[in-house]
Amino acid sequence: MDPTRWLRHWFHAPASRAFPPEAMQEIEDAIARGEAKHDGEICFAVEARLPARYLLGGRRVRARAENVFGDLKVWDTERRTGILIYVLLGDYAIEIIPDRGVTARVPEGSWERIIGYMIGQFRAERWKEGALAGIEATHTLLGLYLPPWPGRRQALPHARVLR
Repeated sequence: MDPTRWLRHWFHAPASRAFPPEAMQEIEDAIARGEAKHDGEICFAVEARLPARYLLGGRRVRARAENVFGDLKVWDTERRTGILIYVLLGDYAIEIIPDRGVTARVPEGSWERIIGYMIGQFRAERWKEGALAGIEATHTLLGLYLPPWPGRRQALPHARVLR
């Protein structure tokens, strides 16, 4: 266990400091507007720190993101086109977890540029701007590979602050 990581997570400010309700509303609105351009459903989740069991167990951020993907039921879309953008503030980490329907159509490695840009913005403490730019880039990417599907219904919450 890395003691500096433990301290960073233990004392990290709440997620609502970086993403206050007004910013989360803008993020939700941006997701809703952009989903008309493609068949994907985006869920943005932000967490200030990992739960203690992840820190003590030495689990990676990806494992937590996959757990959140299941907890938020991002997999529960009609055509398996859910995408989780998971932000862990304590590690300045971002994971994008696409469901099977997205993975089958979007080329592997397509998410790294989006993640890299968002991390750069977050390190400069431009939280909302980085999230909105990442969401817009995700809409553009999904528009290329998952054209809109007629009659699609919204199945996912757009944005969540986990803690």
